[in-house]
Amino acid sequence: MIIKVKEYGAAGNGKSDDTLSIQKAIDDCETAGGGRVVLSDGNFISGTIILKSHVYLEITEGAVLTASKDIEDYKENTHYNRYRNEPELDRCFIYAQDACDIGICGNGMIYGSAESFPNKNSIYRPMMIRFLRCSDIHISDIKLYHAAAWTTAFLDCSLIWVRCVDIFNDKRYNGDGLDFDGCSHVYVSDCRIQGTDDNLCLQSSSKEYPVSDVHVTNCTFTSLCAGIRIGLKSIGKISDVVISNCTMYNVWREGIKIECSEGGYIGNISINNIQMRNVTRPIFILLNNRFEPEDLGSSIELTEMPEIGTLENISISNVSVVDEEEMKNIHYRFQNDIMGRPQFAGIRMDANEKHPINNVRMTHLFYRFIGGVKKHEIPNCYPEVVDKLEDKDKKGSENYYPDWSRAAFMDIRNVKNLVLDNIYLEKSEQDERPDVLLDGCLIIKKDIVISCEK
Repeated sequence: MIIKVKEYGAAGNGKSDDTLSIQKAIDDCETAGGGRVVLSDGNFISGTIILKSHVYLEITEGAVLTASKDIEDYKENTHYNRYRNEPELDRCFIYAQDACDIGICGNGMIYGSAESFPNKNSIYRPMMIRFLRCSDIHISDIKLYHAAAWTTAFLDCSLIWVRCVDIFNDKRYNGDGLDFDGCSHVYVSDCRIQGTDDNLCLQSSSKEYPVSDVHVTNCTFTSLCAGIRIGLKSIGKISDVVISNCTMYNVWREGIKIECSEGGYIGNISINNIQMRNVTRPIFILLNNRFEPEDLGSSIELTEMPEIGTLENISISNVSVVDEEEMKNIHYRFQNDIMGRPQFAGIRMDANEKHPINNVRMTHLFYRFIGGVKKHEIPNCYPEVVDKLEDKDKKGSENYYPDWSRAAFMDIRNVKNLVLDNIYLEKSEQDERPDVLLDGCLIIKKDIVISCEK
């Protein structure tokens, strides 16, 4: 069944509120057994839309679905943001719950009206898309621009296809692209993602919904923060992930970061054929434990400090990283939030001495680092990864601390069964730090060539 929303009274004039017309069309389409609800030839203004089973929202080329600029047009019963102390992100624009066979498609645009949020006397900024416990999801051939918070949040969902999606989210903090929490059988391909936070996230808020069978390929990433993040929210299990044939440009913090921080399991991760240009910290892998009840970054579902979990079986191959002159600069997010600088750069892996990362294989890697860091520019004391169950008050090494690296290219600590094969490292300028530090590692193979252009 095909339903055109203009036949339901939607004006599409960029001024009138079309929420009721769009929702009525979706409801009727579901009642009729499913089909497509089509927005064409106009700019449709709407508050929260609830997508239903067997219904696809199609926004045709030239059409725009624009998020209302008034926070009061967004429902409060659309689940919530699963990070502690960020209730301002609880509301959302397009929502689905316990639905199957749903999607958003077309060659048009969804515009999140980021510049209008937060409203005066309000803290709330709606996410663009949130799906909870849905299956058989298809997002394709669509522009998702300027969300007021995250662009997407797929929560406890399965069978997800995201293809040929263009995400541009650069106006506000929390400018994530694709976030998958507790999701399985995920297929992301041929997407372009630009934003102010993590372009793509794989996370686990519970043990009930493991993250598994995830494929990310043929995508390009640009971010004021990070490209791909696996973990941080890591209560449950994240495994069987393949990332391949992707490019990253101008990523001011980490290219690919893997953080097992909430007591769960992260393993069986394959990263292959990645091209990076101007990525401050190309690879960052961390095994620790953290619980910040009064701060950002901990799962709402986490109620106490967890034991250190398990991080193992990481394969990284055929990666090329090139720094241009741009990487001599300090890079900011919104003028005053430092994201990257040469002192912070390099490949870093870290863990507690008693809880090492296990089985990391890094092969066929080329890294041309800008170099030029002087010893006086970094502190002498570098913190260890602390088991917070043993010493909860001690400041330890974690994601955003320290904001410098001990080594120019590669600082790896407490990794058991480490393979470094066909690694070629090249500096554009001399750097006064050691090129490579491998502390507390059980090394299976080490084949590293280092050169300097000057």
